[in-house]
Amino acid sequence: MSITEVTETHTLDDKEVYARLYGEPLFAIPSDLYIPPQALEIILHSFEGPLDLLLYLIRKQNFDVLDIPMAQVTAQYLVYVDQLRQSNLELAGEYLLMAALLIEIKSRMLLPVKKADTGEEVEDPRAELVRRLLAYEQMKQAAQELDQLPRLERDFWVAHAQADLHIEQILPDVCAEDLRQAWQSILKRAKLHQSHLVTREQLSVRDHMSQILRRLSETEFLEFNQLFTNLLEQTESDAVAVVVVHFLAMLELVKEALIELSQSHPYAPIYLRLAYAPISSAV
Repeated sequence: MSITEVTETHTLDDKEVYARLYGEPLFAIPSDLYIPPQALEIILHSFEGPLDLLLYLIRKQNFDVLDIPMAQVTAQYLVYVDQLRQSNLELAGEYLLMAALLIEIKSRMLLPVKKADTGEEVEDPRAELVRRLLAYEQMKQAAQELDQLPRLERDFWVAHAQADLHIEQILPDVCAEDLRQAWQSILKRAKLHQSHLVTREQLSVRDHMSQILRRLSETEFLEFNQLFTNLLEQTESDAVAVVVVHFLAMLELVKEALIELSQSHPYAPIYLRLAYAPISSAV
């Protein structure tokens, strides 16, 4: 017979009930009680892998990770692996691989230390294992810190509520001042979108050079001020631009040695003449 339901011991009509079988109370332990083997199991500490077990053995006994007593740690590790192999051989595979690595390191530490050909000290056989342990411990601590953070649907729940409320929209009152400010804003925006056309007056320096040469061809000498005075009286466009272009045309003619500028004495009037025209004897 096997017990399918066990309850806490209590009394029923002043009789001690040890258990219930198919709902019926048992007042005494059956002599043919059968307990399945899988009902009694040895619960070992749960580890996430060989490095987790190895780190647990080191930290539990306050060993220095940088100076691991390999003989003691290896012996304790093998005890756990032997218990694990008896219950779950597939899970013990990677633990056996770490056990082989520990035994190898222990064996290498028993051998005499030989210096390298370069004269440098040989690396400690435990160095690679120490690096892996420190990296694993760092990641494990980070995972534990993340796990301690509040988690939705584990530590707290988001409250949801639906309220059927009728909200009446109340429009604000508009006064004359508000209307005036709105109109001023529209006028400011309209000014930003104004457009204007920029035209450029076509003034040719070569054309003005020809005008100066024609005027000088009619007279032997022409006073400097008279050249521009007559021009200002004739033009109807921008006088400043015309005068500037006319002056540049004059300078260009002087540069090309087509006209000459002369002055009899300081502060005297300046005269223009054609450079290639002969000077009359009457002058």
